[in-house]
Amino acid sequence: MPQIAPKKVQLLSPAGNLTKLKIALNYGADAVYGGVSHFSLRNRASKEFDIKSFKEGIDYAHSLNKKVFVTINGFPFNSQLKLLETHIQKMAELNPDAFIIATPGVVKLSKKIAPHIPIHLSTQANVLNVLDAEVFYEMGVKRIVAARELSLSDAAQIKKHIPDLELEIFVHGSMCFAFSGRCLISALQNGRVPNRGSCANDCRFDYEYYVKNPDNGVMMRLEEEEGVGTHIFNAKDLNLSSHIAEILDSGVIDALKIEGRTKSTYYAGITTRTYKMAIDDYYNNEQRPQIYQFELQTLKNRGFTDGYLIRRPFERLDTQNHSTAISEGDYQVNGEVDESGEYFLCKYTTKIGKAYEIIAPAHIKIEPFNNDTGKIYQYNDRYYLILNKIILKDNKELEEIHSGNINPVKLPKKLPPYSFLRIKANQ
Repeated sequence: MPQIAPKKVQLLSPAGNLTKLKIALNYGADAVYGGVSHFSLRNRASKEFDIKSFKEGIDYAHSLNKKVFVTINGFPFNSQLKLLETHIQKMAELNPDAFIIATPGVVKLSKKIAPHIPIHLSTQANVLNVLDAEVFYEMGVKRIVAARELSLSDAAQIKKHIPDLELEIFVHGSMCFAFSGRCLISALQNGRVPNRGSCANDCRFDYEYYVKNPDNGVMMRLEEEEGVGTHIFNAKDLNLSSHIAEILDSGVIDALKIEGRTKSTYYAGITTRTYKMAIDDYYNNEQRPQIYQFELQTLKNRGFTDGYLIRRPFERLDTQNHSTAISEGDYQVNGEVDESGEYFLCKYTTKIGKAYEIIAPAHIKIEPFNNDTGKIYQYNDRYYLILNKIILKDNKELEEIHSGNINPVKLPKKLPPYSFLRIKANQ
């Protein structure tokens, strides 16, 4: 009998708006996730979608034979339950491929209103063990997005006990100081409730230390050693790209998820392309961790950690960044090619005569080219663009263009839609 090929792991990327949705799918995501309202855990991103554009995104994904999962993973109050019912009904009418839900009550409600839509349990439910997984599975949950604090060995135990339950894990993105978002710091300081989609990221702030003498009420600020920093709650970003082989060798993970609906279009493209590369390499019996890390270091980040999947929390000493809330990536994004492929929008000062690397979806061939407007050439398996002229869509010509200019710039030759132009930072 012929052997059945193992089921490939699914790559799930964030879709903060329609453009990011299309970028993620073009750069290799098998599915994307996003939402439309404050019932989503990231309502800042959800406001970029309305019903019409979200429907367009779902139809676009389905045209590529890919999937869209709707986030309804906020924690509703009693006063919102009628609105929630209406929202679930509206989302079901868009024909998505699953709902991502965080609470048992909303799971039950969704099963009643839209029994045909599969349910994925949000990481907000903090499933860490077989008992909790079993409860949600019996409620009809098809997939559990495991808590970031789950270990690979614990995931294996859940899968062994409930083999039909799909398991999804985060492999990249922001880490929460609390248990996967179960935090009140933002609510206490700013009145913005993290579990309702409006976290102010107070854990990223730098804090000053004070001591008070209870006898006389004197309060003194503690001086810190210069360079140590005061970001006492600030977690580094998760980066498991070098552990893909170890994760997939376990045979218990069905989907790998990238966090970041509020992050940039470039982030959506680079993270998706990099993890798609790592996954494809695995199935081709190849590993190139240096390339994965190189690409991910081009993104803004808080420093990277491999989190808790491979090692337990008490074994880690490198998960916090006490110096800064965010650092610049190794590369600067100068341009973003539009959907037509004929123009790019300036994202940073772009000049005539400089070489900008072209970042495009994987497996798309770029042909060298040269004319009066500019040239495209290959060097060390990478492609570069040099502009001889900067000509806007209205034919106005400039010596250089800055990020504040929203006029599309003509390319000397059509490039793959949603490509990026970048250059090494400080070059």
